[in-house]
Amino acid sequence: MKHIEVVAGIIEHNGKILCMQRDKGKFDYVSYKWEFPGGKIEFGETKEQALKRELNEEMELEIEILKPFLQVNHTYPDFTMNMYSFICLAKSKKFKLNVHKDFKWLSINKLKTLDWAPADMPIVDKLINKK
Repeated sequence: MKHIEVVAGIIEHNGKILCMQRDKGKFDYVSYKWEFPGGKIEFGETKEQALKRELNEEMELEIEILKPFLQVNHTYPDFTMNMYSFICLAKSKKFKLNVHKDFKWLSINKLKTLDWAPADMPIVDKLINKK
């Protein structure tokens, strides 16, 4: 089974968290699900470099990475993944939807109203429970 290493940004701005909706993809079980934005770590990159590059490619969004948050190990039907999440600050609320279908800025207590990708759920749970 294929294994991937990915990064995800928990992006905060004015007390809200940026939630991104995936578009139709190769795997139905994550199509249209909500996620924290990010992507695969390329060979030779640090996790922080990968996160900044991915957010720039996917959204043209500049962020400041504050600290690591949670590592999630998840097995989907077609691959396994390690996802490293980071608490980040958005320098602005302006960005582009280059790969995602939709977005929402939500307060932590509203995160559970979305249909999250399974790998992102432990991050949602930890965000809610740390309050």
